Amino acid sequence: MDAGPSAGAGANPMLGIGLKCISVVIFVAMQTAIKAAGDGIPAGEIVFFRSFFALIPVLIYLAWLGELKTSFRTEDPIGHLIRALVGVTSMMLGFFSLTKLPYPEWITISYGAPLLTVVFAVILLKEVVRAYRWTAALIGLAGVVVVSYPNLTLFDEGMESAAALGVTAVLVSAVFSAVAMIQVRRLVNKEKTATIVVYFSLTCSLIALLSLAFGWVLPSPSQAALLIAAGLCGGVGQLLLTACYRYADTSTIAPFEYTSLILAIAIGFFLFGETVTVTTLVGAAIVVSAGIFIIYREHQLGIERRKARRVTTPSG
Repeated sequence: MDAGPSAGAGANPMLGIGLKCISVVIFVAMQTAIKAAGDGIPAGEIVFFRSFFALIPVLIYLAWLGELKTSFRTEDPIGHLIRALVGVTSMMLGFFSLTKLPYPEWITISYGAPLLTVVFAVILLKEVVRAYRWTAALIGLAGVVVVSYPNLTLFDEGMESAAALGVTAVLVSAVFSAVAMIQVRRLVNKEKTATIVVYFSLTCSLIALLSLAFGWVLPSPSQAALLIAAGLCGGVGQLLLTACYRYADTSTIAPFEYTSLILAIAIGFFLFGETVTVTTLVGAAIVVSAGIFIIYREHQLGIERRKARRVTTPSG
């Protein structure tokens, strides 16, 4: 289940792209199920369903590989706990905002998380980020502002407070998601991918269960089915996402994440009767362009680093 930073000897880019696209579809199905479950389910309860039922396909897969026992061995339990706390916060805010905002707007603002990761990589990991990536990240975040601005009652008293609350929640969720990505980068240096996935789902389930004290509701049969489906989709999507990096480089696969925007527009229109605004389209174009540029720049830097290693590595 482990996936390195590049495909290596098992390279099969078309298979990697195919797995990535399927994982995008499944994650969109997960988000759609959560949105369809309705506005009345507390965010902590949604996170519990998402995390607990995601464990089922993950544990079945690990048992099939014979890696179930080894996946629980960890050298950094505190690191996993930090990852879970940050991740739970991000999910709670994200799922709450998903029930308040049109799907295309929500997913576009969520794209801000990878852009914020560039910023936090400098602050927390002391990574060197040069002008190209700084510029792309700032432009992309400007696109997020373009999408968010019309819904903020801070600037327009006529707007509904629910939309403003949703925008605020998804923006803060993107910040926590970026911090979670940084924590995962730290964990992958010493932990197996299977261990990270298992501990994340397990600890998120336990942390979310604590929100029971703040009032859960009894979901209707249809809501329960949607929430269980969301959890199962989350687990399967995570497995496919992990597998796709076995066969192709990150720079090859990552741009296909943005196909979720097309699906979000279609689902928002046909299932939820949501129309896409001009500001959402303009902001999405800015965010996606910036994201693709950063991916391209990472690809170019990767080529340069590989060339440098070949030059400095003695032959014979």
